[in-house]
Amino acid sequence: MIIGLVTAVAASACYGAGSVLQAVGSRRSARREAAVAPSSGVTQHGGPSLSSTAKAAVTWEFLVGTGLDFLGFALGALAARLLPLFLSQTVISANLVITALLSIKMLGIRLTRPEWASIAVVCSALVLLATAAGHEGSGTTPLATHWWLLAASVLLIGVGTLVVRFLGARAAIPAGLFSGLGFGALGVGVRVLNGVAPFDLPTLLGDPALYAILVAGLGGMYLHTVALQIGSVNGATAALVVGETVVPGILGVLWLGDASRPGFAWMAVLGFVLAVAGAVAVAWFGSPETEPTAIPAVDADNAYGTADTGRSRAEGVAGR
Repeated sequence: MIIGLVTAVAASACYGAGSVLQAVGSRRSARREAAVAPSSGVTQHGGPSLSSTAKAAVTWEFLVGTGLDFLGFALGALAARLLPLFLSQTVISANLVITALLSIKMLGIRLTRPEWASIAVVCSALVLLATAAGHEGSGTTPLATHWWLLAASVLLIGVGTLVVRFLGARAAIPAGLFSGLGFGALGVGVRVLNGVAPFDLPTLLGDPALYAILVAGLGGMYLHTVALQIGSVNGATAALVVGETVVPGILGVLWLGDASRPGFAWMAVLGFVLAVAGAVAVAWFGSPETEPTAIPAVDADNAYGTADTGRSRAEGVAGR
């Protein structure tokens, strides 16, 4: 249990730091492109084009942030094998708090009283969850359910991509939701993956859950990048947290056999609800201040047509 908690906290730290760096790279790329040709990086619906997203993904800040994401993924995968999903996914989602704290130093953002209160709620909720968490389920499931997980992952990312392309500049909240659902499917896939312990390469490669992990992880990262590009849309990160924690947490209990300690079910439920609510509040109460930048170019939010200009970058980065 202790090793799993330490691993989950480390994964959360990697994801939180990675999100800040990815947001810096995404916005820097968007501003440069907007300064050169304001309409070249957007679709007919006002959202970022595939080429614009690709350019954002090759900035050094984004690459370093992505490296931290991969490290966070490895640590999160280990945590998902060692802890109940309702605990591991919730601890990892606390990267919102880490992102908010890093934003003070890296982005020059001051946190408001509601944000500090929300952070305190998340920390208290994690203590409750750690106290109440019992054994994790076996993760042993029929192979047919792994095919269903792969199909669901493809459907989630496919529908999410279509919705984002259609909604354009209004897609930050749907992008956050589908990204969170993708990361949630990734967590479930890691938990049920065959051929890991003991290691068996043919079994691992033949498990549909492995490909569900790849589809959900890469697709979720793409949708998350789009959400960062679009701008500071209130609630986008909250949607990501809900998708990443609630769905896998419920599946872990109903499908995989995760459980709390005897007599502590109420504490686990309370901690889970408070953690999700607190994480949503951290995103929702994002500071309205703008962070200084050394690039006097066209604002990326205006370039993509969103009406949320002037809001804090913390709203757009307080996620994965």
